[in-house]
Amino acid sequence: MRKTLSVAIITRNEEANLERTLGSIAWANEIVVVDSGSSDRTEEIARSFRARFFLEEWKGFAAQKNSALEKCCCDWLLSLDADEALSDELAKEIWELLDGDPPFDGYALPRRNLFLGRWMRFGGFYPDPKLRLFRRGAAEFEARPVHETLHFVGKAGRLSGDIVHDAYPTMAAYIEHMDRYSTLGAEQAVSVGKFGRRLPAFAANVLLNPVATFVYNYFFRLGCLDGREGLLLHLYHSVYVSWKYAKAWERARLR
Repeated sequence: MRKTLSVAIITRNEEANLERTLGSIAWANEIVVVDSGSSDRTEEIARSFRARFFLEEWKGFAAQKNSALEKCCCDWLLSLDADEALSDELAKEIWELLDGDPPFDGYALPRRNLFLGRWMRFGGFYPDPKLRLFRRGAAEFEARPVHETLHFVGKAGRLSGDIVHDAYPTMAAYIEHMDRYSTLGAEQAVSVGKFGRRLPAFAANVLLNPVATFVYNYFFRLGCLDGREGLLLHLYHSVYVSWKYAKAWERARLR
């Protein structure tokens, strides 16, 4: 028998992305959307795709995503962000996989990251595999302030079609995102004691670490081949690293 598929998504004011995302998985047996208080057309768009829509207070990325997974009822679960969509190749691959008996308990999916509309092929941004498709009960998100990952139990395989991640259509969106994520990353750094209390460690974190990150990704991992967009992405990603450690030091200093 064909295996059934639930797709779990968390949202907040995602009207700019959600129609594209849901359109790519409209064929799924079930779509679960957990929203944390949208004031735009997010709910209207979700319901137009017959999604099961839930409104919940924000609990953090991992807890919010786990809440969405817990509401899913199908044999297999797919966790997507609201700014991600399945390529036609990946949708076909998953459809064919679930038509039989999948040999693995979970699958890593390559992610095609877009920056200012350009596919970032180099610099460590592709294939950027993420384990997102798994049997129900085989995985849950680990509690972390940012960059939440799935704790998975079982044998994992890999698919070849891409998730298309259109997170940063403008510079303003990227800078706002990095400001928010550097704050969350700072909380994590403080919790594990990596904030550079002494001057040498502080200088290494806020200056040398960002420079090394840029050199490694832009030159050694060939981010320079992604044109002007690649230069901007790696330049400002290194700034994000500096912000994260500066904010961590500030938070620890004020305690």
